[in-house]
Amino acid sequence: MSILFYHIFLWLYRTGIYLLARWNRKARLWLDGRKALFSTMRSALREQEGQKEKYPFIWMHCASLGEFEQGRPVLEEIRSRYPGYRIVLSFFSPSGYEVRKKYEGVDHVFYLPLDSRKNARQFIDLIQPKLVLWVKYDYWYYFLVELKKRNIPTLLVSGVFRTDQPFFKWYGRLHRYMLECFTHLFVQTEHSKKLLGTLGLSSHVSVSGDTRFDRVIGIAEQSEPLPLIEIFCGAHPVIVAGSTWEEDEEELDHYANTHPDMRFIIAPHEIGEDRLREAERLFRHSIRYSQWEKNAGRADTGPGKTRNPNTLIIDNIGLLSRLYKYATITYVGGGFGDDGVHNVLEAAVYGKPVVFGPVIEKYIEAVELADCGGGLVIDSALEAESVFDRLLANPHDYKLTCEASRDYVYSKKGATGKITGYISMKKLLEK
Repeated sequence: MSILFYHIFLWLYRTGIYLLARWNRKARLWLDGRKALFSTMRSALREQEGQKEKYPFIWMHCASLGEFEQGRPVLEEIRSRYPGYRIVLSFFSPSGYEVRKKYEGVDHVFYLPLDSRKNARQFIDLIQPKLVLWVKYDYWYYFLVELKKRNIPTLLVSGVFRTDQPFFKWYGRLHRYMLECFTHLFVQTEHSKKLLGTLGLSSHVSVSGDTRFDRVIGIAEQSEPLPLIEIFCGAHPVIVAGSTWEEDEEELDHYANTHPDMRFIIAPHEIGEDRLREAERLFRHSIRYSQWEKNAGRADTGPGKTRNPNTLIIDNIGLLSRLYKYATITYVGGGFGDDGVHNVLEAAVYGKPVVFGPVIEKYIEAVELADCGGGLVIDSALEAESVFDRLLANPHDYKLTCEASRDYVYSKKGATGKITGYISMKKLLEK
């Protein structure tokens, strides 16, 4: 891709956002969040002015919420090791910014402006970071070029590379140059390192693994009880289905509706009212978590309500990673959609069978989990029901699947230490 085509892409992106904003909430948030962005940043950063000691900044950029969770273990370790630095966190997507704009683990959270030479210079001028951590992807040419020009150490965290990406195509020179702007690239797999080697980048590439393993292990080991969930589950077998779309729920609803003796917890990927009503339509014996909470863990016995619900529909954000702990079997959504399966590690870390749909090829952790026996790929509702029945009826098979799941996650821990160890060894944060 040439600079000309890159500018055409940026223009089309901006124009598309403006057009979508009329009826799309995320597009409106994307635009509204960038209004007067630089004056907002100046105001937020002004508190440093006049201080005798001005703390230098570290900047972490994440495309969205998933990438933040991936970079979070590194961010928190740096926060602990280097208290003399302030941290700026940026997001490109509203789905990341809106959820984490008040995150207390950093000093400032901003949107990243759309890429341009002027925006990149202005943004970096305001922060003047001593170190930049770029999580997984979301490559923007002018930002990366400006960081390289200023010799600001820039590390890629948990990168993943595939042959179908522009870097490895005849038209990918501009993308390849973006990779050359990084001081060091930490990638998840040996395959990614080999691919980068074909571009002549081997000298500053390391296989660190995926920081999400450290993140989910930390969550699981620090998990606090959820009393209302314990009441709902009781002594019943439990299926927890997380990050579900309608396609996933259509694979599960018949099983839930015909097994009143079991408990099902459904956490939709999106919790708009339309999606929640659709889930309620599919799962006939259901109650929303907000109502369960309001009733202090009792069924809603009002007119038209389910007297003995066996399905709990989660209508808030933030519980999912702790819900899997209560599962007998877990199901992770997304595997029947074009974008593919969501985060299987949040479920696997608890040592539970993880069931998901077939679209997994872009997600190495889902492929590896299936290969080792901890993950089970299904293609239909009938196959899902067969898998559930088999696991529930065969304690030995169930135990082996649980062990494979947990062992897989714990065998991959340590990526955070490799990245922070490099920062320490290279003295990137020495004052």
